[in-house]
Amino acid sequence: MRDGEIIEVRGGDGGPPYRVRWSDGREGIIYPGASAEVRAQHGAEAPSGVPADVQGRLVREWDIRVSIYAFGDDTTTAKVAVVAGEAGMSAAGESRRSSRDPAVPRIGDKVAVARALHHLADELLTGAAEDVEGSTGEHDVTISPR
Repeated sequence: MRDGEIIEVRGGDGGPPYRVRWSDGREGIIYPGASAEVRAQHGAEAPSGVPADVQGRLVREWDIRVSIYAFGDDTTTAKVAVVAGEAGMSAAGESRRSSRDPAVPRIGDKVAVARALHHLADELLTGAAEDVEGSTGEHDVTISPR
């Protein structure tokens, strides 16, 4: 087994190729194969910004765009859309401020975004269940969010 440290990520999505400094001091460019193991050191961050306790090889990334719209002082709507990955998926969430509450826009933003992300998560789980049904022939598949 050979070990080294990734010192530069050259892939546009946080993936390979990587420039590596090997434990013997030499450097090289690698495209890790299926049998390679890429791990972040404890307390460090992986090249793509993934926390160090997440191990594995990055195989794809999805970008999610969050847009927040305000309607007066009492209604906030957030729209989330998957920009890359599961194309065409989007969801919305809304928050309404009670007339008794002070106008604090960041609270409405957080509530609306959380609701939109929750709806998007539900759509993704439903889509995954439909994919399982289509690939296995099973019926009434339910995938738990936990």
